[in-house]
Amino acid sequence: MQLDELLTKKDLQDFKAELFELLKPILENKNLYQKKWLKTKDVREILNISNNTLQNLRVEGKLGYTKIGGIFYYKPEDIDAMLAKAEKKSP
Repeated sequence: MQLDELLTKKDLQDFKAELFELLKPILENKNLYQKKWLKTKDVREILNISNNTLQNLRVEGKLGYTKIGGIFYYKPEDIDAMLAKAEKKSP
């Protein structure tokens, strides 16, 4: 091992902090997926889409939902099914 390849404890701590920052959004989305029902905000975060795009998915029947008192709820399984169907259509 060459001297310029040595890692210090500080280097490892910095790497750990950077890694956790990169993984944070992924872990947050995983926690969202553990819910039985997701609200509009959750689905928009998971799919990284706008309100209009989500509305189009509902209107076109591509994503199932339940509406209670003006609030839309979505099942994580329905999101997975929609994505799987879209993946099969991709070349």
